[in-house]
Amino acid sequence: MKTQSDWEEKMNELKFDEKGLIPAIVQDFYSKKVLTLAYMNKESLEISIKEGRTCFWSRSRQELWRKGETSNNYQQIVSITADCDGDALVVEVIKNGPACHTGADSCFFAPIYISPELKPFSYDGLYEMIEGRRSSPQEGSYTTYLFQKGMDKILKKIGEECTEVIIAGAKNDREEAVYEIADLTYHVMVMMVEQGIQMKEVTAELAKRHVVDHKVKQERMK
Repeated sequence: MKTQSDWEEKMNELKFDEKGLIPAIVQDFYSKKVLTLAYMNKESLEISIKEGRTCFWSRSRQELWRKGETSNNYQQIVSITADCDGDALVVEVIKNGPACHTGADSCFFAPIYISPELKPFSYDGLYEMIEGRRSSPQEGSYTTYLFQKGMDKILKKIGEECTEVIIAGAKNDREEAVYEIADLTYHVMVMMVEQGIQMKEVTAELAKRHVVDHKVKQERMK
């Protein structure tokens, strides 16, 4: 929303329940992980928009609750989106620390069921797995082997995989290209872990530039 009147008009279209509340699903802007489910009333939503940080209504304490007031784990708001019925919100945030009062990254950490056929995948999950092979080496693990061999070996593999991607692209072989891109992505992530580069740093870099809208290659400033 560009002006105050814009978001005020949209807020008036929301459907708050009989207690004047609307559920707000808080989601990490970078990882898209669901962080918590909280509730807002009109006042807390207005405060959230004006201050740019999440403010909720505590149903247990019956008072406004600015996330991070005592813990400093603030949540900077990127966007707020209503669902099709206007009775629920998704709040994308950049978080400063854990979202859960237990100290966990997300309040949702107790799995009830995971499909054996459809195992969930995420880049963050892969990153954590690679990171684990570095901090806790496992015998027979290829990832552990790469870390043991060091950066020269990791970079050599990245170079090899880059070549494989180029060959697949030149052949216009879609299936092979997908396979080789996955290999390249994995090895780049090994390098990222070795150098301490976080996934969110790459995401933030992509978010602040618009390379897809420019025909000229962006060069690093000398």
